[in-house]
Amino acid sequence: MPTPKRFIAGAVCPRCAEMDKIMMFTTDDDDQVRECVACGFTDAVSDAPPSPANPELQTRVNKRSNEDDHTVKQVVFFSSKDD
Repeated sequence: MPTPKRFIAGAVCPRCAEMDKIMMFTTDDDDQVRECVACGFTDAVSDAPPSPANPELQTRVNKRSNEDDHTVKQVVFFSSKDD
């Protein structure tokens, strides 16, 4: 069930930078939509999982194989010759 459109206090439009011009509402598909009444900017966020057509972006974190040596090694401090 769609929700009524409500203004979000203090929200700033990402396109025109106007404050207090953003409305937020939920559509029949349970998408949350924000809309600017000043410039017409709209943006929708869905709770649905991402489709296979849009796979996760490859980054250094998720594509790197972890082959580092994680064994514990002892640290040895050398004493001076005067001791």
